[in-house]
Amino acid sequence: MAQTLSQTQTQTLTQEQRLQLTPQQLLAARLTALSLDELRERVEAECMENPWLEKRHTGGGTRRSPLTYEMGERGETLSFYDRLTEQMGEYDLSDHERDILEYLIGSLDDNGFITKPLSQIADELEIYHSLSASEEEVGRMLAVLQQFDPPGIGARNLKECLLLQHPSQRLRTVFERHWDDFTGKRWDRIQDKMDLTDTEVERLRREVQHLNPRPGNNPSDPVGRATETIKPDFIVEMDDEGTLRLSLNQGDVPSLRLSSEADDSGSEESASFVREYRERGQLFIDALTQRRLTMTAVMKAIIRLQRPFFREGDENLLRPMRLEDVAEKTGLNLSTVSRVTSSKYVETPYGIYPLKWFFSGSSTQDGEAVSTRKVKAALKALVEAEDKTAPLSDEALCTALREQGYDIARRTVAKYREQLGYPPARYRK
Repeated sequence: MAQTLSQTQTQTLTQEQRLQLTPQQLLAARLTALSLDELRERVEAECMENPWLEKRHTGGGTRRSPLTYEMGERGETLSFYDRLTEQMGEYDLSDHERDILEYLIGSLDDNGFITKPLSQIADELEIYHSLSASEEEVGRMLAVLQQFDPPGIGARNLKECLLLQHPSQRLRTVFERHWDDFTGKRWDRIQDKMDLTDTEVERLRREVQHLNPRPGNNPSDPVGRATETIKPDFIVEMDDEGTLRLSLNQGDVPSLRLSSEADDSGSEESASFVREYRERGQLFIDALTQRRLTMTAVMKAIIRLQRPFFREGDENLLRPMRLEDVAEKTGLNLSTVSRVTSSKYVETPYGIYPLKWFFSGSSTQDGEAVSTRKVKAALKALVEAEDKTAPLSDEALCTALREQGYDIARRTVAKYREQLGYPPARYRK
């Protein structure tokens, strides 16, 4: 009993510590999650609401505004996020439910999946948005999101994604009862287990081809993520002496200051009004400053951890790196690092990269961490060089990789092979 009470007290204390964030910290966390365009809109809105905030454009300092970079064909200006949030109007939702649903939309990964546990999302809503929501409420709003277009959006894994796209009953049976055979492309086993004809199997395979395993990244979608304009949040350059230089792209976001006319003389009511808006304005300015400091600290840590890449541009020089590594370097909260790295881009002499591209898991090589990119690069080289009349099985690939010093399991080889887009050996002939 004493142990249970102690555990409860510890959990309560931990939760209280997590929730004791200042208004400035909460506001800074929200601003950090915004893109450059979203930040500019937020600053403009704050200036409209607060008569004692004014813009200023300083002559000094670095305010980089590089060219934007297009991904894919130019389409409509409606963003993927806007397209999803617009669909909320089709449902009878309370303001509380809309806030939860909007946060879920913002939590989608590039594939359109929700990969965070619902309990974690509920915690983040309370910590960063002062919004109390139970795990059950988040689950109900996720069910609403999963009814949105494109079909499959908001799934928590590939299986759920495909089932949300309303396949035929026969294909649904394949997913629900023969998932391992399906992911292993063992259609012969599926055919035997379901007593299907060759024609029926071929029909199922054609139906699968019409499903979208990545509803958040559909290249045929004219208003999807592939058409969004990317503005890098950071610029990393190298001078003639080989020194790396980092600058924060401010874009069109203006600097702010309190109006010099903001005094609190006059009636008590008038003075109270002025003080309220002055405090609010200063809070917003301080939060913007904190945003810049946080983002710069995270980017500097990434550069330090991945310095060989930033100097050479060779992705094989990338070392295994986790969010925890950056959090340790910066002293920032893990969720803060996640917010910065999940939606920001950096311009380098070698191209523009999302910050999350610099993170990877690791395997082991003689007891040392090895980036999965290196393993995949070695695997790709083996497949490309194989005898096309006698392709290497996953077991053979596993053996060959181990001979190169990559001690990984056959299942891992199969997973990496699929991620690289290579079918099993029997389909590579």
